[in-house]
Amino acid sequence: MNVEPSPPSRQVSSVETFIVSTPRGTPYLGPLGPEEFINARGYIVRQGNGTIYPTVDRSIVVRVRTSDGGVGWGETYGICAPRATCEIINDLLAPVLIGRDPEQVESIWDDLYGLMRVRGCTGGFHVDAIAAIDIALWDLKAKGRGLPLHQLLGSAQRETVPCYLSGLPAATLAERVALARDWQLAGVESFKFAAVVSHEGIVNEFSALRLALGEDADIMVDLHWKFTADEAIALARELEPYRPTFLEAPVKPEDVAGLIAVCQRSPLPIAAGEEWSTLYEVQMRLPQAKLRFIQPEMGHTGITQFQRIAARCTELGVSMAPHATIGAGIFLAASLHASCVVKEFWKHEWQHSIFDKSLKLLDTDMAYRNGQYIVPSSPGLGVAPNDNFWRHAELVK
Repeated sequence: MNVEPSPPSRQVSSVETFIVSTPRGTPYLGPLGPEEFINARGYIVRQGNGTIYPTVDRSIVVRVRTSDGGVGWGETYGICAPRATCEIINDLLAPVLIGRDPEQVESIWDDLYGLMRVRGCTGGFHVDAIAAIDIALWDLKAKGRGLPLHQLLGSAQRETVPCYLSGLPAATLAERVALARDWQLAGVESFKFAAVVSHEGIVNEFSALRLALGEDADIMVDLHWKFTADEAIALARELEPYRPTFLEAPVKPEDVAGLIAVCQRSPLPIAAGEEWSTLYEVQMRLPQAKLRFIQPEMGHTGITQFQRIAARCTELGVSMAPHATIGAGIFLAASLHASCVVKEFWKHEWQHSIFDKSLKLLDTDMAYRNGQYIVPSSPGLGVAPNDNFWRHAELVK
């Protein structure tokens, strides 16, 4: 006799999506450059790499509730066309998730991903939407055990997470150098600048920063996918005297052969991977691309894929240097928890122009102190929206 399996005692009962928007003064990455303007929808197209950015800080937050009253929080990218991701969650993913056992987090990720893979939706908005749900389910799972999330993910490798300063959002090279010097006087040792707003030239900027910051500072440049492989290799040779810690994102994401060639021929370490959402995408490039650093972004990967990518990095001896971007602080908290258990680890990105704003939206003890992130200590992610958060949040049904 066939017996229907009994439903789990704890089930997902509802999924809600919110767009969280906060204003900013200086546009992300820095002031408007030549021929840059804000369009009718509030976006800038950066001329340095043809990429669109919003003029506000914006992300998508997900609240997952369970039948026993549990609440889990997740977050993903919402910087561009945020309603597209909300619609994927509300129309496609949430109806499939309702009634599932929230303990089966990794199986749920695989099932939700499988819904659309044959239609070519193996990244982008679809997988971002899954990442938000995945983070919320891990939050629920850790809260159910009364543990901070990192204690559920593996053996502790560090209690705090070392980080590097990302972004020098000033209009001129002289101002950016002065800003970096001010941060150095405040104790910062590692710096990354953005080639997209390096209007006086990448080599000139690197030279000026090395002169101002000294021989011991870590200095990196995010090339923002600007170059062909040959151009990136030539630039690496020009920059070699200034000893970059790494060059990030040298070629377009789809140019896998170009990334492999740059890694083979560059005299400098190469970092990449913020736009790769899954282990599948990583395995298209590694181990052929001999990266020194891989940069998973929790807002794309969620915790499940972050963990799988980290395991592969450990196998290959590639150091992780996780990416951080615009958000309300929820997926950043998830990234810090996951970073605590990564064996091959360098430093986590610290978006100083965003982090302090995020803290104002949350009840949390997450913090930055002396080159280190302080990991939230409460059960689950250790973050929860506060009253200020709700002043900036819009429910999307």
